[in-house]
Amino acid sequence: MRNVILLLSVFVNTTIVTVAEEHPTLPIGSKAPAFSLKGVDGKTYSLSSFGKYKILVIIFTCNHCPTAQAYEERIIQLTKDYNPKGVGIVAVSPNDPMSVRLDELGYSDMSDSYAEMQLRARQKKFNFPYLYDGDKQAMAKAYGPVTTPHVFIFDKERILRFQGRIDDVEKPTETPTTHDTRNAIEELLQGKEVTVKTTKVFGCSVKWAEKNNWVEKARKDWAAEPVTLEMIDETGVKALLKNNTDKLRLINVWATWCGPCIIEFPEFVEINRMYRGRDFEFVSICLDDTSKHAKALKFLQSKQASNKNYLFNMKNKWTLIESVDPKWQGALPYTLIVEPGGKIVYGKQNIIDPAQLKKLIVEHPLIGRYY
Repeated sequence: MRNVILLLSVFVNTTIVTVAEEHPTLPIGSKAPAFSLKGVDGKTYSLSSFGKYKILVIIFTCNHCPTAQAYEERIIQLTKDYNPKGVGIVAVSPNDPMSVRLDELGYSDMSDSYAEMQLRARQKKFNFPYLYDGDKQAMAKAYGPVTTPHVFIFDKERILRFQGRIDDVEKPTETPTTHDTRNAIEELLQGKEVTVKTTKVFGCSVKWAEKNNWVEKARKDWAAEPVTLEMIDETGVKALLKNNTDKLRLINVWATWCGPCIIEFPEFVEINRMYRGRDFEFVSICLDDTSKHAKALKFLQSKQASNKNYLFNMKNKWTLIESVDPKWQGALPYTLIVEPGGKIVYGKQNIIDPAQLKKLIVEHPLIGRYY
């Protein structure tokens, strides 16, 4: 046991040193490095874009991180409170979207692409510029954010006076006791030296481009997972719908002869990979004839559907239709979400809207966007 602890300690320390050497955090007293980035509004922003402000607050954040999402409303409020006082606030996403694994999106309905940033900004009505640094990560490398969110505050001469957290409470439903970013802004507005110049930060690590191999490893691991197709009868279907578990259950009814079913099925595989680490599970029920078991299984294997898959073991499909949902008219595909205890909270005949479904899942009380 002693040897294991020592090995872990060396590994952790080595990792920290390596990251710090590659992308060191900008020291207090440094001049703000120049940048030129596209915002979600299509405009290009640089340091000079914020020249009119007495103080410039740069917050590295992103779409997918639960901590970043927990602070969105507080950043909006900061902008409302301090923009009129001559404080410019700008958010920057430092993440390379190609380095974000699907299973890192368990607290979000979006990843960190530019298009998804635009969508998130519209949904949340961001009142500050939101800039994309994901392609080259040049600004992130110059400033050295450790997590999302990570705040950098510069004075009128654009000298760094504070870097660290927004406050000391992550959950937006709880009240912070120390407002580090607000305190630093107030002191600078009063012409004072910032008392607390740096703090520890907490959140998701920055997704550097060199993490791409970690994403590829995930793909290989998923491809190696076994894919099965079990038989299920009416009693089994009813048991699925009772959902005597503590998980939110997503069920998709499909068939290999149904074009829309085949087209949309990869979306369910992606959703499963995103949320299966939470209180969530995905189940598929195939309505092919039982003699087509091999064909259905081959399709599932081609899609790497390592979730629970069933083939309905009865000729009378109308029995299944009534068993699943009396509101279902029988057209495929059919998708529903069942809460623990059997309450159906979503039912959709025909193809799904993946973005809408992800949002519904992540905002369900059983799942949620925050820790």
